Order: sequence, then structure tokens, then C-alpha cells
Amino acid sequence: MTEQNVSGAETAELLTFPTEFPIKVMGLSRADFAERIGAAVRELVPEFDAGTITATASRNGKYTALNVVIQAQSHEQLDSIYRMLTAHPLVKVVL
Repeated sequence: MTEQNVSGAETAELLTFPTEFPIKVMGLSRADFAERIGAAVRELVPEFDAGTITATASRNGKYTALNVVIQAQSHEQLDSIYRMLTAHPLVKVVL
């Protein structure tokens, strides 16, 4: 099996903007998790509708995975969103 290294520039060429882009955000389960993540995303994507977030609890209920779909305008915007979410205190993992 061969591994291929794909640079940021090559990755940017794989996407055509604007594009609908799903982001998976995981964190500890709490009542306001989706609301807080939606508000954080809206800071960088003002037209984002937090009502479109879907949530799935882990088997034991300790964690929640959110599916956040945005209309991405650029690769730079996606990078900013990922940086913001990974730094968010409620977030454990962003995919």
C-alpha cells in the first residue's frame, strides 16, 4: 500500500467553493453542547442555521457527536473553523 502526501494547496484544488461541507464535532454530553457549538460556528459563518445540527449520543451517553454542515466559501474559512472548534473548551475531537 502506498501513502500519498497531499499538500494544503492540492487539497484546496479538490474542493470547489462555495461547497456544502460536513464537520463532525465530538464532546462530553451536556444540554447546551449543540447550542454552544452552533453559536461558535455562526461567528465565522453568519448565515449558518444551528437548527440543522444533528446530534448522536455515544452508547453510554457520556459523549455527543454533532454533525454540522456549513456552506464553505473558501479553504481559509474551513481552516479557521477547524482551528476555532479544536480550541473550544467543550470540544474533544473535530473531523
